[in-house]
Amino acid sequence: MNPQTTPAAHTTPTAEAVPLIPLPLNTARALTTTGALLSAASTFLSWTWTTRFPGNLTVNGYPGGLQLLTLTGALLTLAYTLTSWNIPGLRWLNPTGSHNATALLAIATLATTWYTLIAIAAQLGGLANLEPGGYAAALTTLLTLLGTLALPLDRRPADPAPATGRLSSTRAATAVRSALRTLGPGRTGKQPPPPRPLPPWAEILVIAAAFGLALGIVTYGIGTAYGELFTGFLLLAGFGTAGLARAGLLGRLTALTAKHRTPTVTAAFVAAALFPLTQDTDQYTLIAVNILIFSTVALGLNVVVGLAGLLDLGYVAFLGVGAYTAALVSGTTASTLDIRFPFWAAVLTGAAASLVFGVVIGAPTLRLRGDYLAIVTLGFGEIFRITVGNLNGESGPSLTNGPNGIPNIPDLVLFGYSFGKTHHLGSITLNPFANYYLLMLLFTVIVVLVFSRAGNSRIGRAWIAIREDETAATAMGINGFRLKLLAFALGATLAGLAGTVQAHVAYTVVPEQYVFAGPVPPNSAFLLAAVILGGMGTISGPLLGAALLYLIPAKLQFLQDYQLLAFGAALILLMRFRPEGLIPNRRRQLEFHDGTTTGSTLTHAEATTP
Repeated sequence: MNPQTTPAAHTTPTAEAVPLIPLPLNTARALTTTGALLSAASTFLSWTWTTRFPGNLTVNGYPGGLQLLTLTGALLTLAYTLTSWNIPGLRWLNPTGSHNATALLAIATLATTWYTLIAIAAQLGGLANLEPGGYAAALTTLLTLLGTLALPLDRRPADPAPATGRLSSTRAATAVRSALRTLGPGRTGKQPPPPRPLPPWAEILVIAAAFGLALGIVTYGIGTAYGELFTGFLLLAGFGTAGLARAGLLGRLTALTAKHRTPTVTAAFVAAALFPLTQDTDQYTLIAVNILIFSTVALGLNVVVGLAGLLDLGYVAFLGVGAYTAALVSGTTASTLDIRFPFWAAVLTGAAASLVFGVVIGAPTLRLRGDYLAIVTLGFGEIFRITVGNLNGESGPSLTNGPNGIPNIPDLVLFGYSFGKTHHLGSITLNPFANYYLLMLLFTVIVVLVFSRAGNSRIGRAWIAIREDETAATAMGINGFRLKLLAFALGATLAGLAGTVQAHVAYTVVPEQYVFAGPVPPNSAFLLAAVILGGMGTISGPLLGAALLYLIPAKLQFLQDYQLLAFGAALILLMRFRPEGLIPNRRRQLEFHDGTTTGSTLTHAEATTP
């Protein structure tokens, strides 16, 4: 094609570094440094006069509650500002040398601080409840952000707007997009220099330290005592992670983990297994167990949706099949079968029952595509819930006790080890839910291995081909129906496997647990959202998505009836600004960002690698 006739839409604009606020560079650096220092100092002042706001922000001399988050954000912003002064010992924090990371950390600090102050005013009845320290925190965090916006920020030039004599809506939208491009996590063309070579043992220590830090952050997030603190934690963690990504720090860590896969897997498993040891009670360990159950089911759904591209809206029914099967053979007095299987047999029975249901439902329906398949699977989910609610001996056979469900499911006993009792292994104490957590962690590892092997196999590549274009895949000799049925059966089996543990953790199963949508996960809508939120076709994506979607309703109880509204708004924003998910695979990210937009972090050559 003649270069002179190439459409402008297909040209890749050159990245540039320009400030949003025109100030001299040294002035911007000084302003940001001063603002970050003052923001950190403001956390040592009282922000309100009463202890009615949780966290006790009334004390002068040391920070508490949400003030600790502001202090953390201010210190991180200060550290990244100092990297721009080329201070020795700090350059490793910002491999790309981008000021965008500093700006995102300043936004994190501002968002956390202003959220806290707004929450104080809203809960206590007005701005009069703020102390001078609160106003100082608001002004200093705003000063810090203004300083970072005066730094040279990496961005692409704004798209050209129609030439008109006035500021049209198109020009306004272009200006907004330009600002979002500047601070967003997109590609700007600036690549970090090659890292300094380290000995293998040092690289492994870096990986271990990273997982140890991740364990500490996750433990703090799960252990937040009230919803306001958890919200502040999410704000700081979200913007902070984006900032570390723009700095290139996460990219270098990813390269290390890809280089040392076995130590990475070992470190990840050890960090996860140590979580119960950080807890004094079962309160947060129970949340972690449910997160693992939810994550495992979401990963099973990822086989169906992420790999094979089949929209399943009734997937939670397979979790219910496994849970009800395990409950019926658990030996509980409420079971109508009067059978007690050992746990390993109950697991196999629950997984087999879900497999059978997956084949029975999938065989007549998987010849459908798209919306028609979604409607049929939605109907199956509702049929399952209504059926188990009617098998009470009156509306149908006596099997599930109808809406009363199957209560009093006994604790698991495996090789004489009772999961319902506290065990002491030397100086280590394992509470009942810690036992279930470790068991579910083992199941999660098994499901991850199954998903990884299946996704990288010949069958997995055939699933991806069907997902991309079933007609083309069929023309290439792929038996689409058989492979889709296999994906459906495998996904159902993995859900049934998790259901067997869920029945014993909850001690009861009732039909209301397995609905299409509701305020409490797991349900089909939340499972599908977890896969899409995290990133379809990946392993870590659904795990992260499921963790977030379980934690947020569990922690933000103060939202009450507004939980689903906030959840819907968050999904809309996600689909607008990151449709590929939080942790997308390389192919899918390139599909949404064609290498010509700032959202792409890949080249075409990178996307062709498996």
